Amino acid sequence: MSFPTVTAPEIFERYEAIRPRLPTAKFPTASVAIENLEALVDQIDIFLLDAFGVLNVGESAIPGAASRLETFSRLGKQVFVLTNSATYDAANALKKYRELGFVLTKEQVISSRDAAIAALAVYPGDYIWGVAATSQSGLSELPCTFRLLGDNPDGFDEVDAFLLLSSAQWTVKQQELLRQSIQKNSRPLVVGNPDLVAPREVGLSLEPGYFAHEIADQTGISPQFYGKPFSDVFERALEAVAAKGIDRRRIAMVGDTLHTDILGGAAAGVRTVLVTDHGFLKGMDIPGLIARSGIVPDFIAATT
Repeated sequence: MSFPTVTAPEIFERYEAIRPRLPTAKFPTASVAIENLEALVDQIDIFLLDAFGVLNVGESAIPGAASRLETFSRLGKQVFVLTNSATYDAANALKKYRELGFVLTKEQVISSRDAAIAALAVYPGDYIWGVAATSQSGLSELPCTFRLLGDNPDGFDEVDAFLLLSSAQWTVKQQELLRQSIQKNSRPLVVGNPDLVAPREVGLSLEPGYFAHEIADQTGISPQFYGKPFSDVFERALEAVAAKGIDRRRIAMVGDTLHTDILGGAAAGVRTVLVTDHGFLKGMDIPGLIARSGIVPDFIAATT
């Protein structure tokens, strides 16, 4: 048995259903249409870019995105990648971006994974963590005792808390074991990727946030989410910016989703840009979705 194939309209409705768990924010009354991000060079000094749907779709770079970053660098603009992808550690994530043609340093990549791992410090040091990840996820950097979750019910029942980093190899059986284990004994559920889905070349992949919200609905627990649209990853990105005294109105969060990138950026007090032609909302009724959700970006760009 496999997980259902989902469509973008279905996931949009799911995002709307979980709105009580998401941050709140203030939005502009209307959006300004632009062709691409270069139209903003006079208004924006720092670009916070989502990866999926803005830089790449699956394992393919979006045409023109790498040259756009080169232009920003030449003009003295700062660029950071804010990614909810938590499968790979920082070194492997940076390697992936470079292989796709993006000239970035490790300081420019800020991930929800790092925020989630840092948050483990607030829990007792003797906790054993059950981790959803892959064998390639660089788990040796985790500052805790952990077990990679498999298909054995005891592996779920004998841990003190759960950490969801990747759902790339997650199964229906594992999801059911997680639900049963938490219903028997409620424990913390830390989520390193709040996304419900990610755009791939052949459709949408289900991400850890999808499974965490399902568990929350079924068990009544409150997962701890790290990553967009939640504040922690924005705070990490803006720490250096704040020290330089840069007006947040000259910082822009650029992404392909209303409920993560745009909502999160607005909640952080920065301007927002929705990219429509490559990611989650490609081909959908963008004005209708904005009206339905009330999540209004400052700018709408066809492409990066």
